[in-house]
Amino acid sequence: MILLIILAVLGLLILFSGLVTVNQGTIAVITIFGKYQRILTPGLNFKIPFIEQVHSRVSIQNRSVELEFQAVTQDQANVYFKAMLLYAVINQSEETIKNVAFKFVDYQNFMQALVRTIEGTIRSFVATKKQSEILALRSEIVEEVKGHLDDTLEEWGYHMIDIQLNDITFDDEIIKSMAKVVASNNLKAAAENEGQALLITKTKAAEAEGNAIKISAQAEKEASIQRGQGIALFRQEVASGMANAAKHFTENNLDSSYLLFTMWTEAIKHFAEHGKGNVIFLDGSPEGMEKTMKQLMAQMHKDQK
Repeated sequence: MILLIILAVLGLLILFSGLVTVNQGTIAVITIFGKYQRILTPGLNFKIPFIEQVHSRVSIQNRSVELEFQAVTQDQANVYFKAMLLYAVINQSEETIKNVAFKFVDYQNFMQALVRTIEGTIRSFVATKKQSEILALRSEIVEEVKGHLDDTLEEWGYHMIDIQLNDITFDDEIIKSMAKVVASNNLKAAAENEGQALLITKTKAAEAEGNAIKISAQAEKEASIQRGQGIALFRQEVASGMANAAKHFTENNLDSSYLLFTMWTEAIKHFAEHGKGNVIFLDGSPEGMEKTMKQLMAQMHKDQK
């Protein structure tokens, strides 16, 4: 009875030792005496106790690794890269899992080969470019890495999901010189913009001044025409009034010189009232008055003709 119990316990222990739990996102690789046998999918699985062994567990989840390395450009400038690589197992097929499990001795050797392959590809690409071109070639560098790495990773059972160049830097001397170049270019652009703005301002001011002169000249022209027309009308009315007054004087048998005398005195009165302090010199002698009368008479006869 005791022997049966012992045998039953041993049987249960052997049975339970054959149970294998595989976590989600993981594939277990089974070998028999070191030779590949099969794979175990996520969940509870059974293997032959003491015969089948779990060689390794392959994660089929996405993985990431950060890289830091240096490269030299064509013009001998040091460039420092910081990159992030995202990769994963291609699929869950048996052939792919075998490649992942047996291509390399361990995961550390795989990572060493992966990192060195990426570094070599980027260094070869950078060596053909100049320092001034590197910052503008970020996407080209990524495409170069993908083009060289995809086939290699596929042979190893992986594929590259993405690679990002997070930081590209240079030696301190180069960074300072680049900053000076950028600053000088900004100053040059600012000076050019300021010059253009000043040119536009002066051009607009000159155009405005020219337009103002044109408008003022046109207004002065029209004002002169109006003044001339007003003077002409005034003279015409004066001549007409003098002619009518002379006609009335003649009809009433009055001397027309009296009319001129009246106009002369009215003119003197107007000068006195509206002169505003100005000094007006008049010849008050009889000879001066006679001379003025003759001039007025001559002008009156001229207007009547």
